[in-house]
Amino acid sequence: MEDYAARFDDLFFSLAQRRGFREYLTGLLAPRERNKTITCLAGAEPVAGAGIPGVQRLQFFLSESPWEAEQINDRRLELLREQPATAPHDGGVIVIDDSGDRKDGTATAHVGRQWLGRLGKTDNGIVTVTTVWTDGRVYYPLHTTPYTPAHHFTHGRSDPAFRTKPRLAAALATRGKKSGFSCRAVVADCAYSVSDDWYLALREAGLAYVVALKPHRGTWAPADHPHTPIEAAHALTWRDAESPGDWTPVERHFRDGHTETWWAADARLGGYGPDSPCRLVVATTDPAGLPEKAT
Repeated sequence: MEDYAARFDDLFFSLAQRRGFREYLTGLLAPRERNKTITCLAGAEPVAGAGIPGVQRLQFFLSESPWEAEQINDRRLELLREQPATAPHDGGVIVIDDSGDRKDGTATAHVGRQWLGRLGKTDNGIVTVTTVWTDGRVYYPLHTTPYTPAHHFTHGRSDPAFRTKPRLAAALATRGKKSGFSCRAVVADCAYSVSDDWYLALREAGLAYVVALKPHRGTWAPADHPHTPIEAAHALTWRDAESPGDWTPVERHFRDGHTETWWAADARLGGYGPDSPCRLVVATTDPAGLPEKAT
């Protein structure tokens, strides 16, 4: 770890900052139950250990000491690009997601009552939008930015400074590409599929995307055509594994090493289709039943 930390020394102004950086890294990497609080990062008891010198020193380093987090992150990404084992290539993807943490009170920046995916409910907390680069073999975070709820702005959602999570995510993906992390696509869950701004920003940046769609979200189509993704999936022909109709077997690989046979097909819905610039691909474990949690 010392060899790695030394690569950042020129970004700090004093020996105390360099020591603080090493203590911070140690706290992040140590096998502790909670490494998001200052006391746990410093290896001290929660609450009771808040006043000990090691905790106070780390608190000052993180909140008061004059160093630039973006410069540190840029150096980290530079080191990843230099190593053959972690260097990005065109076969990888940039994954977009957001993560929420519960937070008491209203004094902390960016805090507000909002959906927290980690908890699966709406609560008071902070949400951070993140991008990760992966090729299925390695994965690492690229950039992060906090989401600021509309009530923090004078004119709410109509305020010029307000940014939705999809807009923040698109900006981060574009930034990742400009930072040298090439990819074949940007990947996101269905929370981002409802934002026209997200699609437009990625297209302007020349980034292809794969995004999950909400199964019952409607779209314009002729009366006798499917109007939702799930209806488009049911319109595909299927008999059995020997006569799969529109479906093709695909082998899905999981991180624990096991594989499963799924089925995939090109569906037609509104402007989506096999011959359109945007395709609608349905993947499922069972083309006959289209189970909700496995389609």
